[in-house]
Amino acid sequence: MTISAPQVALPRPVRSALSSRTVIATLLGATLVLKAFGFAFDFLGYYVGAEHGTTAAGVVLTLFGIGWCIGQGVCGAMTDRVGQRTTLTLWLVASATACIALAVVRTLPAVMVLAFCLGCTMEVQRPAVSAEINERVTSEASRTRAQSWMYWVTNVGVSVSGGVGGYLAHSHGYRILFVLNGLACMAAAVIARRVLSPRPAQASCAAALLTYRQVLADPALRWIAVAAVGAMISAYGLVSVLPLVMSADGLPPTAYGTAMIANTVAVLILSPPLTRLLVGRDERLRCPLAPILAAGSLILGTAMGVAVLQHTSLGYAAAAVLMVPGEICYSVALGSFLATAAPAGAIGRYQAVLSGASALASLTPLGIALALDSGGRLLVAAVLVSTAALAACACVPLARALPARPGPNASAAAVPANA
Repeated sequence: MTISAPQVALPRPVRSALSSRTVIATLLGATLVLKAFGFAFDFLGYYVGAEHGTTAAGVVLTLFGIGWCIGQGVCGAMTDRVGQRTTLTLWLVASATACIALAVVRTLPAVMVLAFCLGCTMEVQRPAVSAEINERVTSEASRTRAQSWMYWVTNVGVSVSGGVGGYLAHSHGYRILFVLNGLACMAAAVIARRVLSPRPAQASCAAALLTYRQVLADPALRWIAVAAVGAMISAYGLVSVLPLVMSADGLPPTAYGTAMIANTVAVLILSPPLTRLLVGRDERLRCPLAPILAAGSLILGTAMGVAVLQHTSLGYAAAAVLMVPGEICYSVALGSFLATAAPAGAIGRYQAVLSGASALASLTPLGIALALDSGGRLLVAAVLVSTAALAACACVPLARALPARPGPNASAAAVPANA
């Protein structure tokens, strides 16, 4: 069955003078800058752990994750209703403000409040950039490639942030990292203001009036979100779990930077051949989406399970490299889903649901910290591997739900709902 909203024409969006290719390349570049300078999230755990202890770091990262969940929901709805330009500009300015404030405050309660605010604002580019890609790229195959590139630049940016930030923190402290993060957010806000259309992107009021309840009636979206939670618990272990265990080993931030640089180099080397292995010359997946996502989830879980059992910089760096094939599989699978599954005018909320799944995964640091204190590293490794296995299991009903999806020319005003 389908749920439809009343059709009311809206003014046509005003296109910028730039070509679609230029706009998308610019937005992907801005995303790379945002993630490469995303020191606030990457080093929040290290900073709080050094100042207030491991448990406090877990609490702060959990608050960040709660804010992330809320922020993604709001940003996804804003993207679909008021457009990418307004959403990105407002929320990136708010993110810059929170980053600068984090460099000033010193008390734990203030840091906790700012961690929540940062979570609300730090990932706003995902719904907006996804919506812009699906609006501007007409070919389903080309959208798959472009959506996958967004995840790729995110992975590279996160790794660069960890590598460069580790050495900057060792030499100049953590607060300079937060200032640089705030400046990057302001720069991205200016770029968004200059290159994006000043009008909403949706073509009909029906799409704008869709609710999250209607969007979540799509069974494929529900199952891929479940799989994403399990996979991302391991994937975000690079920036949440790894700082906790490396701090417990007494390793300096430069050791964390080395591991993240190793991850970056592996991403740059392995992405072209692995992506070509997964995506054919016609830009379509060579095999079904669900098995690719299941394989990526298992690789991520296994690699992160190995990582938490290490005690040396070399061991952590090797584990970070092992994660890369899983990151690539995950990026390609979710990129393909967003390119082919999300109805026009609802892409912001589809991306927000998937980003919200990542946000749920980021709620685990407090549990990881408690598990580390009570059961040791073996317990943490078992938890990570188990969640990855559950993600792979969710790919089974996902595979059954995908064939029933409407084709790429389906109406933007209808979202499938199952009983």
